[in-house]
Amino acid sequence: MTQILISEVGPRDGLQSIKPIMPLEAKKRWIAAEAAAGVKEIEVGSFVPAALLPQMADTAELVKFAKTIDGLNVVTLIPNAKGMHFAAKAGVDGASIPFSMSETHSVKNVRKDHPAMLEEIRAAAAIAKDHGIHFAVGLSTAFGCTMEGAVVEDQVVRLAEKAAEAGAQEFSLSDTTGYADPAQVRRLTRKVRAAVGTDMLTTLHLHNTRGLGLANVVAGLEEGITTFDASLGGLGGCPFAPGASGNLVTEDLVLMLNSMGLKTGIDLEKLLSVRAILAEALPDEPLYGFTPDAGPMLDYSARVAA
Repeated sequence: MTQILISEVGPRDGLQSIKPIMPLEAKKRWIAAEAAAGVKEIEVGSFVPAALLPQMADTAELVKFAKTIDGLNVVTLIPNAKGMHFAAKAGVDGASIPFSMSETHSVKNVRKDHPAMLEEIRAAAAIAKDHGIHFAVGLSTAFGCTMEGAVVEDQVVRLAEKAAEAGAQEFSLSDTTGYADPAQVRRLTRKVRAAVGTDMLTTLHLHNTRGLGLANVVAGLEEGITTFDASLGGLGGCPFAPGASGNLVTEDLVLMLNSMGLKTGIDLEKLLSVRAILAEALPDEPLYGFTPDAGPMLDYSARVAA
C-alpha cells in the first residue's frame, strides 16, 4: 500500500488569505485536533512581518506548541533569509521559501527579481544547514500567472536547477493561481524531475479554483508524487476568482486517497470533526468541500481496509 503524506497548510496558506485573525488558542486546538486525526505534517504559519500579515504574528508561539505534539512534522513558510533566522530560532523541523517562476509575480509578491531570490535561497539554505532544518523551495506560479499568463516550462526547469545549485533540498510545484490541468501536471513533473532528480521533487501544492484540484492530484500520483498540500475546508478561498474555492480541500483529498486504497494514516471521521473549530472561530468565512455535506460512501470502510 503506497504511503501518501498530506501536508496541512491551512494555518498558513488559509489564514493568511482571509481578513479575520484566528485566536491563538483556536489555532492550537485546530493543530492538535488534526494531529490527533492522523495528520503528520502541518504548516503552522509563516515568518513574515506582523505589519504585513498580522494573521501570522503568533507563528513562533504556534511552533513552540506544535513541537510538543509527538510525531508531528512542524513546518513554516519563510519569505527570505531573515525569515529563516526566525524559523531557526523557533525550532522548526522544516521551512519552505516561495520562488515565483513568474518574475512579474516575484517582484510584486516579495519585491525581488529572480537573481535576487536565488541569493535569498542560497543564504536561507546556509542557515537551514547550520540548524538541521529541512529546506524546501516552492516553485510557485509554475503552471501559470495571473499577471503574465502562461509560464514557459523550460524557464521553470532552468530556475529549479539554479535553486538546487543554491542549496534547495526539495521542491514542490505550486499551482498558485489554479491554472494547472492534469496533462500539464504530468508534463512539468517529468521535466523538473529529469533536471533535478526524482527524489528532489516530491510535492504538489494544488488549488481547486477551477475544479481541477483532485484531477491534478491523480495526475501527480501517476507520476509518483507522494506529498500533497491541502487546507481544511479549503480555507482561504481564492483572491483571483471571488466565490471560487482556492486551496485543495483536505477532507475531500483524504476521502479520495483512502478510498483508492492509498495509505494516508488519517481518520476521516476525526478530521471532519475538526471543521467545527474553524466554524466557531471564523463564523463568517466560507468552508468548502463536498465530503462534509455528502459524507463517505456506504462501503468506504471496506475500501480503506482493502
